[in-house]
Amino acid sequence: MAAVAEVLSTVASRPDPRGSELPTCPVCADSMVAAEASAYLSDQVISYLWSCDTCGYGFVTKHSVKKFSCN
Repeated sequence: MAAVAEVLSTVASRPDPRGSELPTCPVCADSMVAAEASAYLSDQVISYLWSCDTCGYGFVTKHSVKKFSCN
């Protein structure tokens, strides 16, 4: 079975991407709990690989994050 992936671009509303809303599957609308993998694409962009447990659809999200200092 061939894998299908879609890239969905988002901008995190909070500095911590874990604090943002979790995605739903674009095919069956099931809730996603945890990404299968993540990767830093640059200092400010993180990519997450998601796979739906219900229908098997896979997609990628990219999140832009802002650096902040802890003074």
